[in-house]
Amino acid sequence: MVIYIDIDETICDTPSDRDYSLSTPIKENIEKANKLYEEGNTVVYWTARGTTSGINWEKITREQLINWGVKFHDLKLGKPYYDLFIDDKNMNTRDWK
Repeated sequence: MVIYIDIDETICDTPSDRDYSLSTPIKENIEKANKLYEEGNTVVYWTARGTTSGINWEKITREQLINWGVKFHDLKLGKPYYDLFIDDKNMNTRDWK
């Protein structure tokens, strides 16, 4: 199974000013995501970091994932910015068990 996982407010908390360098990991959710990886799923992190600002956050983001012990196959930037995402295969982190 290929699983795309968001970063901010999913596996880390990020300040409202969107200074991603100050993001802090949500260890419980990282453990859940790592379990999906360990079960043989392909895990891709997909983020909107920089989508509206044009700032390239790839280096900082990749370093954070590595420092936080996040297991992943790929990191993709360029996720669209939106207020609501409606999809038949979507799950909210509150329901992530």
